[in-house]
This record gives sequence, structure tokens and C-alpha cells, in this order.
Amino acid sequence: MWRSILMGAVAGARAMTPLAALAATRRGAAVRAPLLSTGSLLLAAGELAGDKRKDAPDRTVPAGIAGRLLSGAVAGAACAPRGDRLAGALLGGVAAVAASHLTLRLREHATRRWGQTASGLIEDGLAVGSAVLLART
Repeated sequence: MWRSILMGAVAGARAMTPLAALAATRRGAAVRAPLLSTGSLLLAAGELAGDKRKDAPDRTVPAGIAGRLLSGAVAGAACAPRGDRLAGALLGGVAAVAASHLTLRLREHATRRWGQTASGLIEDGLAVGSAVLLART
């Protein structure tokens, strides 16, 4: 169940990255459909690019939290053992909401130190790397 929690935490930082990583590694029935797979990859790429904009919305606004909650739940279920998918979804969703608040504070601190683009690229690398590692294990 740790993978469900950790993948949910990644969704707190980058909502679409866990689903894109699962789709790219062909894990998780929820993202195997070609339309969902391609869509999640495109949305993740757009999120990575859009995050560097100064006018990017705060990840903790209601729409941002809802997207992270849903993504974390789907990814958490996909990472859970077959009989524990509901628990994986709950853990992934909760981890996503908690991590969205934590990663926002960390990002705000990093932005003051290194700027919007550099801090965003660091966060991207951590989120994408973590999601791919979790999806492959």
C-alpha cells in the first residue's frame, strides 16, 4: 500500500504525472485504454509546461485539489494489490490532498530562492522520476 500512498503524494505535486507514468509503463487498467493513455500523457505535458507560468493557478484551489484527489485515487487504486483497490484509492486520494499543501509550501520557498522556472523544473524532475519509478516497481 506504500506505492498507493507515494503515487498519491506525487499527484499532490503534479496531478497528471502519476496517470501518465502508469500509462507510459502500461500499468493499471484505468489508464490502459488508448484514449485515456494518450490523454493523460498530453495533459501531463501541458501541466509541466503551464506550471512555470507566473499566472499558473495555485494547486490548492478547489479545482486543483479536486483534480489531485481524483488522480491520486485512480493512481492509488492502480498501484494497490487487486483485493485492496478501494483502500489504495482512498490512501492515494488522501495523500494527494495532503501533499498538495506540503509541496505548495516547499515550492513557494524554492521559488523565493531559485525563481519560478528553476524551482518548477526541480519539482518536475522529482515528480516525474518518482512516478516512473513507482509505476515500474
